[in-house]
Amino acid sequence: MTSFKQLALIGPTASGKTALSIKVAQKMNAYILSLDSLAIYKEIDIVSAKPTVDDRAGVLHFGIDEISPSEAFDVANYIKLYHSVYARCLEEGKNLVIVGGTSFYLKMLIDGISEVPLISENTTKKTTLALLNLTQAHAFLTKIDENYMSKIETKDSYRIEKALNIYFETGFSPTEYFQQNPPQPTITEPLPIYQIVWERELLRERIMLRTKMMVDEGLIDEICFLEKKYSRLPNCMKSIGIKETLAYLDGVYDKEVLIEKIATNTARLAKRQTTFNNSQFEDVIKGSVEELEKILLN
Repeated sequence: MTSFKQLALIGPTASGKTALSIKVAQKMNAYILSLDSLAIYKEIDIVSAKPTVDDRAGVLHFGIDEISPSEAFDVANYIKLYHSVYARCLEEGKNLVIVGGTSFYLKMLIDGISEVPLISENTTKKTTLALLNLTQAHAFLTKIDENYMSKIETKDSYRIEKALNIYFETGFSPTEYFQQNPPQPTITEPLPIYQIVWERELLRERIMLRTKMMVDEGLIDEICFLEKKYSRLPNCMKSIGIKETLAYLDGVYDKEVLIEKIATNTARLAKRQTTFNNSQFEDVIKGSVEELEKILLN
């Protein structure tokens, strides 16, 4: 297939990306790759607002229901997923629509990430031992690479582990290692990016409505199930919608406050997403859902 086409559709949470992406995918004979850090997990359905099988309208989706909530997932995994989906599109004569709110993944596809070294068994043992005291591990790394570690919190075990692995395996500080191993872009050809924009108060109303619908559809039962099966330890259990519901189950507040808390935190997320999108991407085609639908479908 030599005429492969792809585009990205971004925007804040609850902005209408899902419905528009399906229409666009149908129009351009495309598969869909989700840019959603929560929809990637199986069994996290209501709180992630992932499209149901019926909602997907026969369009094959990737990046949805890929892993268990107990499994780790990061941008390196996402890039591997993109390569897999890209290859399948070429093999099956399909185009690709990349859509979602976790635009950081899209940014990394365009800018690239550095390859991390293969980690030996000896390094794994050293790192595991060092991680027994996160504060001490963070202080140890700060002496080696103060600038790099200033961006990492003392309780961020995931990033501390990566930094330890790099240092123990290569002998280089993270900064030195990444200078010697600069990022390699995954998407090298021009990628049209379309961004849905909303007036802030109108989006807030949509978020509140969606939050109420989530609760009505069984959000609390879903979180009870997830906590019982996976505990509160996985990173995904700290996501918006899940952490507030867990607090509700602990008796911290009632259902009315639960809805308000989720809606407020989701609105704050939407603001951060919009700020990120506006600052990180160039030559973006912006408009309302209706305006972008006219552009993309006509």
